[in-house]
Amino acid sequence: MWKLALVLLVSLTAGAEEHHPILPIGSPAPDFALPGVDGKIHKLSDYASSPVLAVVFTCNHCPIAQMYEQRIQQLANDYKSKGVAVVAIQPNDPKAIRIDELDSSDLSDTLAEMKIRVQYKHLTYTYLYDGDTQQVARAYGPQATPHVFIFDQQRHLRYEGRMDNSYRTELVKTHDARDAIDALLNHKEIAVTHTGVFGCSTKWAEKSAGREAALEKIDEQPVSVALASKTDLAKLRANPSHQMMLVDFWATWCGSCIAEFADLQNTLRMYSDRDFSLVTVSANMPDEKAGVLRFLQKQHATSKNLLFDSDDTASHQTAFDPKWDSAVPYTVLLSGDGKVLYKKLGSVDLLELRRTILANLPSDYIGFNRYWQGQ
Repeated sequence: MWKLALVLLVSLTAGAEEHHPILPIGSPAPDFALPGVDGKIHKLSDYASSPVLAVVFTCNHCPIAQMYEQRIQQLANDYKSKGVAVVAIQPNDPKAIRIDELDSSDLSDTLAEMKIRVQYKHLTYTYLYDGDTQQVARAYGPQATPHVFIFDQQRHLRYEGRMDNSYRTELVKTHDARDAIDALLNHKEIAVTHTGVFGCSTKWAEKSAGREAALEKIDEQPVSVALASKTDLAKLRANPSHQMMLVDFWATWCGSCIAEFADLQNTLRMYSDRDFSLVTVSANMPDEKAGVLRFLQKQHATSKNLLFDSDDTASHQTAFDPKWDSAVPYTVLLSGDGKVLYKKLGSVDLLELRRTILANLPSDYIGFNRYWQGQ
């Protein structure tokens, strides 16, 4: 399994985060005026007529939050006719997220990226962004994503905690948030007003130093390039590493190669802890090695980097793929057993590539893969 420390599947209770306490039960709903994925500013007062308001703090990058996207959507759909307002808020500061914490996502948590996610997953619930100032998040105190806060018609907090007891749908036995909403709609007391939450911890702005330190550590890693023969390339195609491998054929004289190079390096940094590797292969001439190395160093290319060992470009291409006899960039994603999962001559579709990676990377729960397989 990829690093649990990054996913942070933890159970958190009130008071666990001293600097960001959870809003106490009975408190009035803190006001907000936040931009949404629909391009509008949403205010607390916009939902004044709703008998119940459910505020769900969630995000893009967390795999647990991803498991709850459709449940949030279903919650909004099921209670819309009863006037219940469901508002999702993204609380994380994107500048505080380390790149290796994106090991389960195709993108991060900016407002622009939130818009991409809702389009990809066809989400229609209200989704707001609080990542720049986190003023709303600090007022509510979400400990993880997701974290639900449910308010009555007078906008007093009556329940906070998890949506249900398990991110795995087949293991769900209690529907805590729905039970709280139903109780309020039926003018009954809520049996359980607080539950511990699980998911990825809120990325507060104070954590930005950790992100910078991680980037500095990447910059300090050595960068090298080695000459590769036709035999080496044939072996590379067989993928002896037995882990998912992305192979990027490029050249310093190829503008589209240069344009996408940093994105591919970032893809490595996102998924390298999950049995994923990147190999770059330069189609430059071997006597251009110094220039190739300079570019790789400028890009902090911590991937395995190769360079054709002769000017017989065609035979090197054929050694890797007999059907490839054209230009660069040429990008191939191989499974651990050598199966081609993605192949592109020309610039890659970065999101399509990353989603293919995530759909096929080994994980402890098949639901994480199915999410990226469109299931």
